[in-house]
Amino acid sequence: MLKKIEGIVIKTTDYGEANKILTIYSREMGKVGAVARGAKKPKNRFVSLSQPFTYGFFVCYFGSGLGTLQQGESIEHFRHIKEDLVLTSYASFVAELLDKGTEERVRNPFLFELFLQTLRYFNDGYDPDIIKNIFEVKMLPVLGLKPNFTGCTLCGQLTGPFVFSVKEGGFLCQLCSHHDPHHLSVSQATIKLLRLFSLIDITKIGSINVKEKTKKELELCISTYYEEYSGIYLKTKRFLKQLADLSLREE
Repeated sequence: MLKKIEGIVIKTTDYGEANKILTIYSREMGKVGAVARGAKKPKNRFVSLSQPFTYGFFVCYFGSGLGTLQQGESIEHFRHIKEDLVLTSYASFVAELLDKGTEERVRNPFLFELFLQTLRYFNDGYDPDIIKNIFEVKMLPVLGLKPNFTGCTLCGQLTGPFVFSVKEGGFLCQLCSHHDPHHLSVSQATIKLLRLFSLIDITKIGSINVKEKTKKELELCISTYYEEYSGIYLKTKRFLKQLADLSLREE
């Protein structure tokens, strides 16, 4: 079956002496794998198409296993991401999360749009920590995880102040907070942003300025929840932490 798909390369793997296997997240088919023959050769027509984060149209022949790339046309290369090690690391993180959090050939246009817009925000200079956090929160339902970012997980109270409980899977009000002695007593600004991230339309993000303390609390809540429930280990997460530690030492 020959099919034209709109997609983004999320991963490449060397295959033999001259070929690459592209993992593409597409609007029409979800995650697919396709062999780009000769893509490792400098003058091959697939060289530019087979770069990570390339957004374009891909014409592939699909059978029961890996597809074969026949031709393609790039739409966007996200040049600023590719020229910046830090942005490349953030983009690699969300790409790896998308790869490990999805099955082959499961169509999800919302997820495609989420990934595309996330890359655009990285490329356009938005705060990468906040954009990464929004992506992580939006990925939770895809992983079958539904933390309560609306009100108290135990009694249903909708007005704060709240704490964040990994154990109970969401917010706890002051009266219920004792049910989890290890709850995270974060600022109400962090609580409001967690709720906002779960509800916001990814295509309508304006300017978001967040204090460093709040960013650290967001990262703590989201990372701890993922570690407890997702079962996903990301190599890129470790590299991002190393970059953050290096940045702190330089300051």
